[in-house]
Amino acid sequence: MAYSARLSARQLQFALATGFQARMIQTTANASQRAKQIAMSRFDQDKYINYDLIENNVKIVKDRLQRPLTLSEKIVYGHLDDPETQDITRGESYLKLRPDRVAMQDATAQMAMLQFISSGLPQVAVPSTIHCDHLIEAQVGGAADLARAKDLNKEVYNFLSTSGAKYGVGFWKPGSGIIHQIILENYAFPGVLLIGTDSHTPNGGGLGGVCIGVGGADAVDVMADIPWELKCPKVIGVRLTGTLSGWTAPKDVILKVAGILTVKGGTGAIVEYFGPGVDSISCTGMGTICNMGAEIGATTSVFPFNSRMADYLKATQREEIASRAMEYQHLLTADEGAHYDEVIEIDLSELKPHVNGPFTPDLAHPISSLGQAAKDKNWPLEVKVGLIGSCTNSSYEDMSRSASIAKQALNKGLQFKSQFTVTPGSEQIRATIERDGQAAVFRDSGAIVLANACGPCIGQWDRQDVKKGEKNTIVSSYNRNFTGRNDANPATHAFVASPEITTALALAGSLDFNPVTDELEAPSGERFKLESPFGDELPSKGFDPGEDTYQPPVSKGVAVDVDPESKRLQLLSPFQPWDGKDLDNMLVLIKVQGKCTTDHISAAGPWLKYRGHLDNISNNLLIGATNIENGEINKVVNRLNGETGSVPDTARHYKAQNTGWVVVGDENYGEGSSREHAALEPRHLGGKAIIVKSFARIHETNLKKQGMLPLTFADTADYDKIRPDDRVALLGLKQLAPGSQVTCRLTHSDGSHEEFPLNHSMNEGQIEWFQAGSALNRMKMKIASE
Repeated sequence: MAYSARLSARQLQFALATGFQARMIQTTANASQRAKQIAMSRFDQDKYINYDLIENNVKIVKDRLQRPLTLSEKIVYGHLDDPETQDITRGESYLKLRPDRVAMQDATAQMAMLQFISSGLPQVAVPSTIHCDHLIEAQVGGAADLARAKDLNKEVYNFLSTSGAKYGVGFWKPGSGIIHQIILENYAFPGVLLIGTDSHTPNGGGLGGVCIGVGGADAVDVMADIPWELKCPKVIGVRLTGTLSGWTAPKDVILKVAGILTVKGGTGAIVEYFGPGVDSISCTGMGTICNMGAEIGATTSVFPFNSRMADYLKATQREEIASRAMEYQHLLTADEGAHYDEVIEIDLSELKPHVNGPFTPDLAHPISSLGQAAKDKNWPLEVKVGLIGSCTNSSYEDMSRSASIAKQALNKGLQFKSQFTVTPGSEQIRATIERDGQAAVFRDSGAIVLANACGPCIGQWDRQDVKKGEKNTIVSSYNRNFTGRNDANPATHAFVASPEITTALALAGSLDFNPVTDELEAPSGERFKLESPFGDELPSKGFDPGEDTYQPPVSKGVAVDVDPESKRLQLLSPFQPWDGKDLDNMLVLIKVQGKCTTDHISAAGPWLKYRGHLDNISNNLLIGATNIENGEINKVVNRLNGETGSVPDTARHYKAQNTGWVVVGDENYGEGSSREHAALEPRHLGGKAIIVKSFARIHETNLKKQGMLPLTFADTADYDKIRPDDRVALLGLKQLAPGSQVTCRLTHSDGSHEEFPLNHSMNEGQIEWFQAGSALNRMKMKIASE
């Protein structure tokens, strides 16, 4: 479907005001006459934004394809390693790309840096950063929780700090903030191609960049100067018209889109927003929308460059980048007539506030119908806890609008009926809302301001108000609400909403409150209706940077040590290469029933402390998955001795007996986090293949990287043919080639046999990973040969 990409009135006014004139794409020679080079960030003064290279690559691709390009295509194809010969077919080709930079959060950075150390390379090849945000548990409040985390995680922080310094990676200390907010404030820019070892890396799309969540092995490739591989994305267009107003917030756009596309509707595609409605959304609001795009399985999401982004760049001391982007605006918007594989239309003027959940982020409810839905389905109406902030919604605008609601109630003598927590996204946001008074409003209303970290959003929450197994409701402005994700309680009904709606529901204490129409009662007995939220998009006094929490790499004289007795860190041993034979006589470790996210495969929360120790964290393998044989969690039959035990213990026993095993799963297996531990753990414990109806993108790639076989049923009905006590053989592996099939032969306990085909999506290079034992093994072989 083709749509015009003509400038809106506001965009045209912006273009004229900045002296932008529409022009044909220029050659690199002409572009080289432009002004001085612009640094990628204030921390990378010797690394420059190269719009000329993107422009040249885009020209080559357009000449070849002879068609208009979408914005995401311009950015992605503009970073091709070889634009002249690269095969480009949406949904089919594997593109080889050269990202501009890498970002890693502390939980995934441990394994990424361990893998990079194993490569033997002396320095990273592209600007890279580590961000300490995942290991800080929310307990009593920001300062105390941060101090406790620094003490508990001293060994890990020291490893990340010294390895970063030695290998050229910038290090953001604990307390600096959440990776995605730090990237938006410092590193994202229009047209950037950035990969990050966290599934919500797409947050940077709010500044017009293509920012993609990956596993640690992908990050290692880029840091090692190896072209990064990505299946050529399809492009879903979301055309926005109208204007946001009243209680409707940017978060409601993605809550609506999630309800339309579901958790797997964006798989293999970039979601690209366009249309006149874009200009009514702030830059950080666009970031919110892109951030939660991970919940629909999208490769990433992106907005076209406009004045709202320029305003944010100026407010974060990057006016030179804004000015340079203005000169290249033709690269940073879609071509007129660009083709989208699918187009969704949303009129922002008609969009209503939404609340999604429980247990899945795509179960969408307009606020007007939420209360009745809760009553009909027996969801607990009482809101026990409201939580705002996180990487999705912790901007100055979010905090200001939410504080405006709390202030209205406070003026009437009303505090939060629910417990309420506030998570600033960064040290800069924390310092600024402390200075400007929003934090004081929240505290006066009964809230706790937590550390600048992920906290409850990823399960780092020492929750004490309910017992595990107690049915209850929480509402947050987070992005993900899978079963047990926030508090490890499978009975918690978690809903996601905008911070404004979350604040209102926490004041009322009930899911059946609609702030658009309903009234609250003050302690005096007076009934009053909340006015629509309001707040500045950017601070009028500028941002207060707060404490300096950045450590630049120093490289010389830095030692990196890992104690062999450590419970937190473990140097990696290479996986064994394929022996050249078919896989035979394997057992089914578990046949998973229903949804199986990376939280089910490798739980977070208290397990985060083992992210740098593969053997220890493997003790959480699939402990959250439901076994179809008995309907229970973490209880399987050991087919070698007949005993019932946990999934990881059974896997370890099979491995000790040199018996391979497979996992059988359902649709969208591995959705959610980018954590590659969900692929490393089955490989470490002797797994050979994961056989499912369909995969989530990042998890499938992670499995390939670690030498596992990610296979899908050619006919999804064949899922029903596999019995938990079967012996499984995978045949035809010597003939493994792009587009080939693998034959699955089952031997049932009664001696009968069945066969059916399985598909794979591996290309030639990925097949080499399998044969070598892992992508890291293959990389080391290439380095050795060179």
